[in-house]
Amino acid sequence: MEDEFKISDPQVLKVVAHPLRVRLLGLLRADGPATASELGRVVGESSGSTSYHLRELAKYGFIEEDPDRRDGRERRWRSRHRYTSWDNLEMSASPEGREAVKIMRLRQVAVLEQRVRAFDEGEWADAWVRAAGLSDSLVRLPASALRELHERVDELLEELGARYSGAPDAEQVHVWVGGFPRRPEEEDET
Repeated sequence: MEDEFKISDPQVLKVVAHPLRVRLLGLLRADGPATASELGRVVGESSGSTSYHLRELAKYGFIEEDPDRRDGRERRWRSRHRYTSWDNLEMSASPEGREAVKIMRLRQVAVLEQRVRAFDEGEWADAWVRAAGLSDSLVRLPASALRELHERVDELLEELGARYSGAPDAEQVHVWVGGFPRRPEEEDET
């Protein structure tokens, strides 16, 4: 599996910005190869619907048939990349690009909300309860510093992932990093 699928075409980003497609891609990345029927059961859709959306993802290079795990009756699909990226400035050059980026960001927030709701401290060891959580900060930074923050977090995550990949107590961990400028007159919901 390749690391990154860098998108420069807003139309391609719109393909994956579809709510069901981005869920299917996320499931293939997190849980590995699956058939349309298996994914349909997870997302509550018919295998016909998931099959159509999987073919669309394949057509644009997000996923591929898994040659190592063929099912006699159905295709098994796998992700081709660990993650998808794009240049915000490049995408903001068109209304379609801005719309696709907005959909993707809102999907990330929806998944974050889902993960927060699903996390039950009573089901995890103390070490995980202490380590899990969110924080938010309001700090004055130039755009270059926010970019540096993202780059350094990516480097640190890659380093930690490599260092602990074989650890017996390692789990898949969702990590979100975000930062958006705020105008002083904006009211924050709390």
